[in-house]
Amino acid sequence: MKDKLLTTGIVGTIIAVICCFTPLLVWLVVAIGLSAIVVYLDAVLLPALAIFILITGYALWRRTQARGRA
Repeated sequence: MKDKLLTTGIVGTIIAVICCFTPLLVWLVVAIGLSAIVVYLDAVLLPALAIFILITGYALWRRTQARGRA
């Protein structure tokens, strides 16, 4: 379970970073024909990035706590 949480956090963070800091998502949305929602992408991606970073940090903290008990 702990490794799944860490994997989810890392993968989610990488995807959010790629979508936030490259125009990849914008190109995809425009290609689909939904260019009107480009304005709202930052309102979704930045909180998602923060959430995935918190999940990664929590998973790493739990891993550290588990190793301390063993």
